Amino acid sequence: MSRLRPPQQHEEIAEFIRQEIFTGRYQPGDPLPSEAELCQQFASSRGPVRQAMSTLRSEGLISSGRGRRSIVLENTPTESFDAVFSVTAWLKALGKKPGQKTLGMTRQPASGEIAEALEMRKGDAIVSVHRVRSADGEPVMVERMHFPADIGRHLLDFNTDTGSIHRHLLRLGVDFNNMSRTLVAIPASKEDAEALEVEQGYPLFRMLMRCYTHSGQPIELADYRYRSDKIQLGMNNVRGSSSPLWVNIPTDYDRNLEKAAVRA
Repeated sequence: MSRLRPPQQHEEIAEFIRQEIFTGRYQPGDPLPSEAELCQQFASSRGPVRQAMSTLRSEGLISSGRGRRSIVLENTPTESFDAVFSVTAWLKALGKKPGQKTLGMTRQPASGEIAEALEMRKGDAIVSVHRVRSADGEPVMVERMHFPADIGRHLLDFNTDTGSIHRHLLRLGVDFNNMSRTLVAIPASKEDAEALEVEQGYPLFRMLMRCYTHSGQPIELADYRYRSDKIQLGMNNVRGSSSPLWVNIPTDYDRNLEKAAVRA
């Protein structure tokens, strides 16, 4: 099964309008072009334009329209797909200088938990990367990423101290299409505390993320641990669109996924 896919038109349209909002080309209260005007601008049918607008509404950037032109609601950057799964893109969007230091990278057999999370067989080869990430020279998070070997092999000759792993994989055509994330609070372990320059036990936000292809095949399991004094969480919602937030009581599967994310 191929895991490579070029960007789709609705994604390109949404990203163009998103950047127009973030850069101030469109201000809060400004109307966006009509659906017909957007179709003409992007040489597109109505389907991709409507899908792009639906994406922007779900991000809380524009109003629901309902037969009228959509209005820009807020130009405070929300999380684009790129910023969600790429720490480098996220930091750049915030005007920060991203940095990274690789603490380890290995090619190894998958444990039972990692194999289950990535829908592989136990013992199948994976590539794991462990890095500390910084913003303007200050450590803000530790990341541990696990990829199936057919994807992770592209990292073995890539300098993971010089740039974005996800951007590198995207350039190679890896099909990062959607993801699921779980956020919990944890105390810093001794290892994480040293990397983040905080005391052991310091409160961290821990985000577990799984990335999938368009066909639903998991291709990454990641464990991000943020200094709680360095990030702020928020959410925008628009009437008529569902919220990306959910609240849950952890199950045994969730706990196994947490264990899988940290095993190298």
